[in-house]
Amino acid sequence: MSVAQRAWGAVPDSVKESDRQLIAGVLLFTYLLYILAQTFLAIANNAAILPAVANSLQNITFLIAVYAIMALALNLHWGYTGLFNIGIAGFMAVGVYSMSILAAPATGSPPGLGLPIPVAVVGAVAITALVGGIAALPALQLDADYLAIVTVGFSEIIRLVLNASYFAGTVQDPEASGYNVVDIFGIQFGTGGGQGINTPTSSPADFLYSTTSLGDLLYGPSGDPNALGSAVYAAAESVGVNSSVVNGATYSFFLLLVVVTLYYVLLVRIGNSPFGRVLKAIREDELVAQSLGKDTRWFKVKVFMVGCALMGLGGILWQGSFGFVNPNTFRPIVTFYIFTALIVGGAGSNTGSVIGGAVFAAFLFEGPRQLARIVEVLVTSVFGSLPSPTTFYAAVVSLNPLAWLGYTIDNVSTLKFVFLGAVLVYLMQNRSDGLLGHRKEIAASIDLSDRTPRKRESAAADGGESDE
Repeated sequence: MSVAQRAWGAVPDSVKESDRQLIAGVLLFTYLLYILAQTFLAIANNAAILPAVANSLQNITFLIAVYAIMALALNLHWGYTGLFNIGIAGFMAVGVYSMSILAAPATGSPPGLGLPIPVAVVGAVAITALVGGIAALPALQLDADYLAIVTVGFSEIIRLVLNASYFAGTVQDPEASGYNVVDIFGIQFGTGGGQGINTPTSSPADFLYSTTSLGDLLYGPSGDPNALGSAVYAAAESVGVNSSVVNGATYSFFLLLVVVTLYYVLLVRIGNSPFGRVLKAIREDELVAQSLGKDTRWFKVKVFMVGCALMGLGGILWQGSFGFVNPNTFRPIVTFYIFTALIVGGAGSNTGSVIGGAVFAAFLFEGPRQLARIVEVLVTSVFGSLPSPTTFYAAVVSLNPLAWLGYTIDNVSTLKFVFLGAVLVYLMQNRSDGLLGHRKEIAASIDLSDRTPRKRESAAADGGESDE
């Protein structure tokens, strides 16, 4: 029995069987490890502990939330319906850029439509669903690997179009050569091309901590901190935590507690609905679903549109919250990360999607970097500064273990891909269903296994009830 299996066996059955307790347990365990790690690093570097811990928890909470959101959206496609969509980054880009163009001022560079932020977000989600429907019509004629090829190709087409100078619209002088603002029915807009585009920076923290008016609610807060904001900022600064960390933590926990919960509840409701049961039938055997009179092609188009809309909204909440974005943000590696999160948690399980997002973000994405920092502190405290070979060849031929360690720490951001590959190979061989993929969902909206059995009554010979 492996260490992981023994650790899982030590978890109480009551926690294993409760989705909420399982998610809460994983989050508490993650936070505890990060608090200990940041406390150790702060002490070792003679830095303030509380600011380091607060900044680290804010960062990891944000990553956990966004990867859980995207894993849940992907679970609707791959886990529920069996659609191998690896164009996630492209649909995220459509959501973020649509929102940015709709909300950008008409006099901006590039120009936009100047719509209120709530309207821009709703419009961007609708546009992403429409683009997903357009992509689904030809793509869903294909199966498995061929569908994957089409979706990743479609994603790259989106990225290259957004990167094209023809649609940039950033030249201010109409007489200048190359002025190319897109004009449709007199409405001008642009994508910014390779230079990127500004995104609205409003978040719940902005509305919560800033003075707001009707215009602020529609176009984003621009006032000074209100009474609550002043009090919270002052309390945070008294312990060394700046206002940006407070805003980031508020937004991160909003995503984790509100948006992830809403996504989770929505997918559970979809899965328990007649529509969701057809999706699961398509996943298991599409021919059987067709033989029962279901138009599986139309069901796949609808679920593809819904899933793409959720991916677009996830992209807005993730990349759209930074104030600026460029097309290179949406490379295929983003799709790979999201798929890895879902694979780790277990496709088909909503709880597994959330836990997979948490495990991936905290231990596979950020974990190697944090571990490298801890190892570096421990080794340098004993042996002094580590050698830093510039190439792998130089590290090997030195025959110095400290040089190998120094090279590994310096290149951990690249070597973590090797670690990710090793984890995926291990999961495929030892736990192909992921951490929670073994948990079977009920086929009906009511769990019949919890039904109290009725007392069986024997019938008399004359058709009445027996006295026995």
